[in-house]
Amino acid sequence: MKKKIPFEFILDYLHPLELTIKPMFGCHAIYANGKIQLIVRKKDDHSDANGVWIATGKEHHESLKQELPSMQSVYILSDGKRETGWQMIHEDAYDFEEAVTMVCQMILSGDERIGKIPKKKIRKSKSEIRNTK
Repeated sequence: MKKKIPFEFILDYLHPLELTIKPMFGCHAIYANGKIQLIVRKKDDHSDANGVWIATGKEHHESLKQELPSMQSVYILSDGKRETGWQMIHEDAYDFEEAVTMVCQMILSGDERIGKIPKKKIRKSKSEIRNTK
């Protein structure tokens, strides 16, 4: 039996996009249009990182923050030491569903500030693996 993703309402808001959902970091990554768009997380450990993570770049934080005032950095990715490229709407944010709905609308409209093209995994050949031992 597959584990249900948290905040499943997001899937309805992203309709009719063709979505792919993959496990990532014990969470669920949501892909659309060839990009990772969101990660949804609800775990017992590090509850400060629970919510909807937004794939974006630091160059977009300021403009996104104007539209999503409760958006914050995913500090778990830097051990709380610095702002990260990933941003999030925490599950306890006063405007959680409203903000997440807005993020979904941005994705639907093709907002370039959201979504990252995943890096290609480079597989090592058997000879490369042997040479590193």
